[in-house]
Amino acid sequence: MTAQEIDTLLARLNELETRLAFQDDIIQSLNDALGQQQIALDRLQRSLQLVAKRQSDMASLMPGDAAEDQPPPHY
Repeated sequence: MTAQEIDTLLARLNELETRLAFQDDIIQSLNDALGQQQIALDRLQRSLQLVAKRQSDMASLMPGDAAEDQPPPHY
């Protein structure tokens, strides 16, 4: 192998190592963002369940039945 070929290979190797380092950093950043989004999603799901339960509880406290609010059959 000539000195020029070795220099070319070393340059390519350095380029690949640089790309790998950036990719590792990007993957870690994406992983962190995904973890934060999962935490937020879990919170939103718990909040939605709480709202649905409160709505159900409030509906059961409302006087009357849904059938009472319907118009008579001759309407």
